[in-house]
Amino acid sequence: MSFFNKKIMIKNLFIVLLLPFLSFSQVEISGKVKDKADVIVYANVILTNESGQIVNGAITDDQGNFTIGVARGTYNLLIKYLGYEDYKTVVVLEESMVMDDILLIEKSNNLDEVVIVSKKRLIEQKVDRLVFNVADNVATSGGDALDALRISPGIAVNDNQITMIGKSGMRVMVDGRIIQMSGEELNSFLSSIPADDIKEIEIITNPPAKYEAEGNSGLINIIYKRGKNNSWNNTVGFTYTQAILARYALRNNFTYQKDKVKLLLSVNANTGNNDIDQLTNIFYTDGLWDVRINQNWNEDNLSGRLMFDYEIGKRSTIGIQYLGSVSKPDIIDKTTATIFDNSNNLESSMISDGFSDQDFSNHSLNAHFKTEIDTLGRSISIDLDYFDYNSDRDRNIITEDFSADNISQGISFSNQTNTNHFNKNYSAKIDVEHPFSKFDLSYGARVSVTESEYETANFNTITGAPVLDPSQSDEFEYTEHNQAVYVNAVKKIGEKWETQLGLRLENTLTEGFSKSLNQTNDLDYLKLFPTFYLSYNMNDSNSFSINYGRRINRPGYSQLNPARYYVNNNTFSTGNPFLQPSFDNNIELSHNYKGKFVTKLFFNYETDGFGVISSVDDDTNEQAITFENFYNQYNYGLSEFYTFSPTSWWRSQNSLYLIQSESEFFNQNINAQVQNGFRYYIATNNTFTLNKSKTIRSQINFWYSSPFERDLYQYDDNYRLDIALKFSLMKKTLNASLGVYDVLNTSPRLQTSFINDIKQTYIRFPSNRYFRMSLSYNFGNKKVRVRQRSFGNEDEKRRAGN
Repeated sequence: MSFFNKKIMIKNLFIVLLLPFLSFSQVEISGKVKDKADVIVYANVILTNESGQIVNGAITDDQGNFTIGVARGTYNLLIKYLGYEDYKTVVVLEESMVMDDILLIEKSNNLDEVVIVSKKRLIEQKVDRLVFNVADNVATSGGDALDALRISPGIAVNDNQITMIGKSGMRVMVDGRIIQMSGEELNSFLSSIPADDIKEIEIITNPPAKYEAEGNSGLINIIYKRGKNNSWNNTVGFTYTQAILARYALRNNFTYQKDKVKLLLSVNANTGNNDIDQLTNIFYTDGLWDVRINQNWNEDNLSGRLMFDYEIGKRSTIGIQYLGSVSKPDIIDKTTATIFDNSNNLESSMISDGFSDQDFSNHSLNAHFKTEIDTLGRSISIDLDYFDYNSDRDRNIITEDFSADNISQGISFSNQTNTNHFNKNYSAKIDVEHPFSKFDLSYGARVSVTESEYETANFNTITGAPVLDPSQSDEFEYTEHNQAVYVNAVKKIGEKWETQLGLRLENTLTEGFSKSLNQTNDLDYLKLFPTFYLSYNMNDSNSFSINYGRRINRPGYSQLNPARYYVNNNTFSTGNPFLQPSFDNNIELSHNYKGKFVTKLFFNYETDGFGVISSVDDDTNEQAITFENFYNQYNYGLSEFYTFSPTSWWRSQNSLYLIQSESEFFNQNINAQVQNGFRYYIATNNTFTLNKSKTIRSQINFWYSSPFERDLYQYDDNYRLDIALKFSLMKKTLNASLGVYDVLNTSPRLQTSFINDIKQTYIRFPSNRYFRMSLSYNFGNKKVRVRQRSFGNEDEKRRAGN
């Protein structure tokens, strides 16, 4: 199929989505429900026929409004709301009718106060995702989104990677928006999101067809808390964190909703220092190299979010949203390489002093329109998105050699690397909800264009004056066009069964040009991504589900850039313009018992997998960090989640994973030992209420990961213990928390590989043991509810930061 024919096909499919909906012969009745003081939200509005059978109904929205569509005729209108007299009347509908405001009368025999207390389930298993309710968690109080992810079932945050236990990395979303960064950049961004603002975390291992197919092991969706109607609310918070060095965070979150206007403004600032140690041992044929790196990160980060929505009618909303951050994580690092001979005698050493001046910024702008066509649930949603990401990195390294008796041998290496990255993405998407009498149908389309450019200039500064090294410099330009259409259908079969079928078609065209290589690489592929879900609710206690999905993992833009970036004098990283995407097939079978016991069997098969290859040259002692497609992999296992409350003051959440990983290498250029093995992982999070008024609570969390082998690496075991205490004062408007995290300093994990017949070990200590104190104060009417929306260019934004 030619590129031109593909574009025509996608264009025609896109036009089909905009065709008018099927029309029905019906009329509508609408109105507003109030009491003496204000509108009434969530009142039940019911229409019955003359025989008393329910024909249709609705609940009042945030403004007390309702609209119901029915066939022409005579009906009984009934409005019910707890604590109020029922409202009843007869309406004759020959044409659409707008009723006068309806006033409900409060019952005269009301109790002085009715308090309904409901404890939400900690874990909820839905047909296509696992929902972890984070709100008001003690251990995350005063923390950030990374702290919330650490205690989420099945998620591990280790070595700057966020992964699903037993699988490779997952993509992270915030309110449906895929975050564009990875590694330290992603961690810095998530650190700007206060955990106290998070309502729940969705773990979507097989996302429906509506979502982009990007993300080989699925998606993590962080969802903000929502307020209530008709008021304003403001929360200000301060956090102090003390590890080896100190960090500070200040945040303010303002929400407002009145009549047709919804506004959210959030600003977060982080500053301070972070001390990171890394230890690498390379066992060359001639002897051991002991390489120790100490980094001091000076982190200044400012991020903000602005959302504004306006209701332009009873069923239509238009709005804009901005999300952006600016950060300056400057790094001072010192690398000491101690060199031994085969008899373990000291031969020499090298000391490298480095400084990185870094500036990162990203800005996202979304324009959104949604309209409900009728009261039957048919709607159209349109998103227009723009995103840009910019990074400037200037790095200087000087290496001095020393003899065995610590006498300087002079400067052997001096380098300056200037790297600039510019990335822009434009996208548009349309989503249609089109329910029918027997099933619910949704479909949509998305088009996206990405332009990315890297400029890398390497200078030899050994003489003091920078001299450009053209062989180590490059200008790399990358463009990507992606068009997608999808259709998804949900059907209930009786009262116990529900099924969901989806199909997504994505067409991708890429072009990468390297100036130094004078080489252009094109890629053109059209792929289908099916999804399937089936659930069975046997009774109130037991439910079963099975799902299947196919996913894609595209290389990050920087992983394609062939230019060199020096870490120290003998270690450099470089991208691979020939990287291909990998594909995953995921199958899961689960059982949920009373929302407390969730058992899951899972199977994952990844083809054309790519990853980091840290290879060493036994002759030159150079270490090259590159990216290659080199493996196919099976992962299968069993997981258990169990929550219980043995007493009224103790709540416990527990998980267990049993995992088997098996890989096979197909890349003949990879000279490495395949690592296959079994792993188990256990975790327990426990919350204790320490007084009758429930204003003092503590939390003790612990997890343990056994040793295991996977891909290229052998991993030692590691574990972590966290202890936290939270106080709620002044009717819970003032909250204070104290905590000690990774109490035993045991979460760093040693990894070992055998590449080119050379053994390497590596471990990283990112100031993981720390003390944290936080204060937050909430004031206002506390009834604001602001609907959350996502951006439309999720995939490209994530990949820009890789």
